[in-house]
Amino acid sequence: MAPSLVFAQSSENARAFPEVSIKTLDGKSISTKDFDNGGKPIVVSFWATWCKPCVNELTNMAELYEQWQKQTGVKVIAISIDDARNTAKVAPFVNGKGWDYEVYTDPNSDLKRALNINLVPHTFLLDGQKNIVWQHNSYTEGDEIKLFELVKKVAEGKPIAE
Repeated sequence: MAPSLVFAQSSENARAFPEVSIKTLDGKSISTKDFDNGGKPIVVSFWATWCKPCVNELTNMAELYEQWQKQTGVKVIAISIDDARNTAKVAPFVNGKGWDYEVYTDPNSDLKRALNINLVPHTFLLDGQKNIVWQHNSYTEGDEIKLFELVKKVAEGKPIAE
């Protein structure tokens, strides 16, 4: 199945990332309005422990993350959609992978619903004002390279076009 892509070519077409309460890996509530990267791009990836393509995407991004940060200052945030029964598995899973991202859980699916996410992986690119400028779902090996090309454009203040 081909990924579904959505582009917002200018900030007028972009929509703000919703403000919803989610959980840290130790169970504390945090609001998505507190996501901050000092005006630099943010990648938000929705995933689940049971989703192989999700894990592959985040693992491949992890291998490039340090380089991405040096070049663009991008921050990656991974949000698990594992349900309340499985949230206890998320922290040990993430620690075992050694991902150097901020990782949160959405145990009540509030953020998932607010963004109308039906399939994972589902990845969003936010500009420096936390507007959604691009999104896609599914994952194919190499998608992380295409994503980084878009991150570089956003970091340079350039519009994203198909």
